[in-house]
Amino acid sequence: MKKVFLFLVAISISVASFAQTKWTVDPMHSFVNFSVRHMGISFVDGSFNKFDGSVEAAKADLTDAKINFTVDVNSVDTRVEPRDNHLKTDDFFNAEKYPAMTFESTSFKKLKGNNYELNGKLTIRDVTKDVKFKVVFGGTTKDQQGNTKAGFAASTTINRLDYNIKFDPTGMGVGKDVTISLNLEFAQAK
Repeated sequence: MKKVFLFLVAISISVASFAQTKWTVDPMHSFVNFSVRHMGISFVDGSFNKFDGSVEAAKADLTDAKINFTVDVNSVDTRVEPRDNHLKTDDFFNAEKYPAMTFESTSFKKLKGNNYELNGKLTIRDVTKDVKFKVVFGGTTKDQQGNTKAGFAASTTINRLDYNIKFDPTGMGVGKDVTISLNLEFAQAK
């Protein structure tokens, strides 16, 4: 009986040490931003105000992390309402037909220090492409309520024409390359 009990304790400890930890994005402390050249001389910046994301990992260094993220394209905000309305049309996102952009990770590699490389599939409209984000892991801490939080900064550049966003294909008025930058805070599930 004693051996059976010790065996069960050992299995419980093994399962607990490899348990998945889930993190969910804290929208009050996170930002999804983009920047694109305008007329070749300046930049237009914008953001998306509604998004959701999760990270699941068993390893403390997060190298086994599975990351999923969704952005509501109807929440686009460039601080100019007519431009925001135009971005929701078929010239750009076609928000009525494709209301969400999605990202699903394929790997999360630690490079050096707190620097990581995040690879995954980004879907905009009806196109899914491989993308690579540069990520800086800000670490973890506890907030005033005792919740464990983790912080990340991630960035990449995509060619908008790769995603069937065909407005101004010359790139003379609206640049082809769009820089995406995310400042994200995640809360560990209890």
